[in-house]
Amino acid sequence: MNGSGNVTTLDSIDTTITTDLRAARVARLAGGRDQIVLARRLVSATIGRDHPLHDDCVLLTSEIATNAVVHSRSGDGGVFTVTVWFSSDEVRVCVQDDGSAEPPCAGHSTATATNGRGLPLLDALADRWGIVREGGRNKVWFEMSLTTAPPAAMALLLQRSA
Repeated sequence: MNGSGNVTTLDSIDTTITTDLRAARVARLAGGRDQIVLARRLVSATIGRDHPLHDDCVLLTSEIATNAVVHSRSGDGGVFTVTVWFSSDEVRVCVQDDGSAEPPCAGHSTATATNGRGLPLLDALADRWGIVREGGRNKVWFEMSLTTAPPAAMALLLQRSA
């Protein structure tokens, strides 16, 4: 639990919203490390474990949610918001935090370091990603699409639809 004693569960996540033919789910989570698992679960439950982009989307969500908790005021008793938009061939995840003194930047990790790989992972795995900084708050988002997915993911999709 974080300092406020509030733990958000998946049962308290906002209802599904539908806009421009894509569904969206939103969760406002307490800024504790124990809430990162709920961000991952939100993405998993929203797009489904059978979705070919599932594992990469859950991994990247974990990275940007962790950054929100570790590197922003969200981790000091604040909150962070996770929004997941999806369609059958596209996923977009956005994590908004309570802000930080400096904008997010890519870390430089060594081979044995246990951190500093979040933004480089976004760069390697996501089709598109970015950072929006407004009023000191950070929104880090990524998009993945089956139309640009690697051949292995496409093969998996074709296997499942056969």
